[in-house]
Amino acid sequence: MAYGQSVKSLPRIKEKSFLCVMKKTILFLNLIIFSTLLFSQVNVEPPYKRFPTVPPLNLLLTDSTSIFTDKELKKNVPLFFILFSPDCEHCQKETEELVNMIDSFKNIQIVMATTLSFDKMKSFYNLYQLHRFSNITVGLDKQYILPTYFRITSMPFLAFYNKKGNLIEGIQGALPLRKVLAYFRE
Repeated sequence: MAYGQSVKSLPRIKEKSFLCVMKKTILFLNLIIFSTLLFSQVNVEPPYKRFPTVPPLNLLLTDSTSIFTDKELKKNVPLFFILFSPDCEHCQKETEELVNMIDSFKNIQIVMATTLSFDKMKSFYNLYQLHRFSNITVGLDKQYILPTYFRITSMPFLAFYNKKGNLIEGIQGALPLRKVLAYFRE
């Protein structure tokens, strides 16, 4: 005990420092909570729902030199857009079904895009012999625009656009193609 200090003053010093620490802790926690609330997004719709038209496309085609953009889409033709992964089993099954039912899609433009490597895209394209179908375009989204635009959580991602280029619906995951055709009939 220091000179001139009473025994009763010791607990008050500990009490004051404890209160000081508690005030700083509460202030710090309030700051964290406030900043989290300030910077969190509250249930914001993905861009494709806020802007329900065909997304900006800039796809490297399988010839490795040509670029396909949204300006090259056929006018007054419905669009079936598929964002896929060549490694995804659901994407593979969806593509097999598409090839088997291609006659049902003859009046629909189909654009298939991936963000995986060019080599995987090219192998996928060759495996399913997609070059045989004039209404199918396959390309690589090198700029990774589409996963953000559609806010992808699972593959494949399917989007259906009417003849005017307006969104009919966007679907996360595979869907039987008979149901896909129903969206275009509505």
